[in-house]
Amino acid sequence: STDLTSTVGYDSIIQHLNDGRKNCKEFEDFLKERAVIEEKYGKELINLSKKKPCGQTELNTLKRSLDVFKRQIDNVGQGHIQLAQMLREEAKKMEDFREKQKLHRKKIELIMDAIHKNRNLQYKKTMEVMQTCCCSLPHGATVFCFSLFYFWQLFLKLAQTKSALEDSDRSYQQNVTTLEKIREEWQKEHIRACEFFESQECERINYFRNALWLHVNQLSLDCVQNDEKYEEIRKSLEMCSIEKDVDFFVNLRKTGSLAPAPVVYENYYNTQRNTPAVRSPITVPISR
Repeated sequence: STDLTSTVGYDSIIQHLNDGRKNCKEFEDFLKERAVIEEKYGKELINLSKKKPCGQTELNTLKRSLDVFKRQIDNVGQGHIQLAQMLREEAKKMEDFREKQKLHRKKIELIMDAIHKNRNLQYKKTMEVMQTCCCSLPHGATVFCFSLFYFWQLFLKLAQTKSALEDSDRSYQQNVTTLEKIREEWQKEHIRACEFFESQECERINYFRNALWLHVNQLSLDCVQNDEKYEEIRKSLEMCSIEKDVDFFVNLRKTGSLAPAPVVYENYYNTQRNTPAVRSPITVPISR
């Protein structure tokens, strides 16, 4: 701004930096909330795999597949808990980065606040001295034309006023010189502060971008790891054999290899008739 005492541009920069810090805080809170969700989901999966029956009376190969299924679901739950811990660590890193930038920026802001205050005080003082110089001429000088009686008093007053004006002018010159030195110092500090703030903003954007990239990579890695666990389940299911399980059940529960003998008819009603008894057929093994 052309106004020496204006801080509108500086205030705009500070507001933008504060907005950037707020955005980092929002992403930090997002990671924390996501961590809570992941941890809760992981614990629920673990409880589900441990407490909920899932084909507990199955036998042989299918039972093994179900065991792998529940074990891998438990591992998926553990993976989500680990992901929650990673998200908390990333949130803590974001918080540390945000606080570090705040601390470094605070030092520059204190310097700028002090130099703004000094500049404004000197500017105000210089303007007051300038006003004093402009307003010090005596209004009583016009009486010189009307009365010789006041000539001597007027002469003395003019001499005193001239001396006071010279002192005021010297003071004005000194204040202008001092103000110019302060203005040059302020301008250098302002440029140095802007360069520092620009460096911080570039660092913040780069850090924020990398943090977001890392977060997405973590989610992708979690999906890949989960798919590996699910692949173990699929491999186990490929080993599941219907024939083997049926054979296993038959061998486990079989009661013998011979079928029951046929029931033989015997005539108890007409006992006088000499009816030869029908022999039972020879028992032969049966296949399952």
